[in-house]
Amino acid sequence: MIDHAHDLASVRDATERLLSAVGKLDNASVTQPSRLPGWSRGHVLAHLARNADALVNVLEGRPMYVSGGARDADIERDAPRALDVQLADLRESAARFQKAGDAPADWSRTVELRNGVTDSASRVPFRRWVEVELHHVDLGIGYELEDLPAEFTEREIDFLADRFAGHPGVPATRVTDGTRAWSTGRKPGGQGPEVTVTGPPADLLGWLAGRRDGSALTSAGGPLPALPPL
Repeated sequence: MIDHAHDLASVRDATERLLSAVGKLDNASVTQPSRLPGWSRGHVLAHLARNADALVNVLEGRPMYVSGGARDADIERDAPRALDVQLADLRESAARFQKAGDAPADWSRTVELRNGVTDSASRVPFRRWVEVELHHVDLGIGYELEDLPAEFTEREIDFLADRFAGHPGVPATRVTDGTRAWSTGRKPGGQGPEVTVTGPPADLLGWLAGRRDGSALTSAGGPLPALPPL
């Protein structure tokens, strides 16, 4: 059962960690490359602000973005801004998201995200939590996958394993940290043997989320599966 109020509080905490860390940067640091190919740290910060507003649109029944082109153009427009402007935008857009999340609503309703993807409204706060936590790591400013809250890491592994479940390009795969296990890819018993991928939670998450190459993981029953982009 998704607890949207709990997740909204987790988004608030993650946002405060992000704002505190970004507040220690300077204007030159914002222009430097992030860990995302082709994006500066300013691009990541701009995306986070615009994503907050986009999820407000989702919660209020509007299209998430006007178009994919408009989304990209807004990020390019906002990426070069000075640090104080980025921080103000991050803070204000986060407040708008929290306000939308605090409004009385039917959290069991279905909402539409990008590219025709639908989900329960109750999962939107978790989706925002994912954006804030992973992009904090993407900034490359000292916050690593190992620093993520344990609850978040477990839930995001579960979310991504489910996302790749049934994917024809991913072999039947058991993902485990030695204590917990998740299944993804094609169903066992189909084409090829089941692969078991084992490693620490942070490395499993990094591999599933496209943030690490999986070199810290072990794979039994076959090579480490190649995952499609998110």
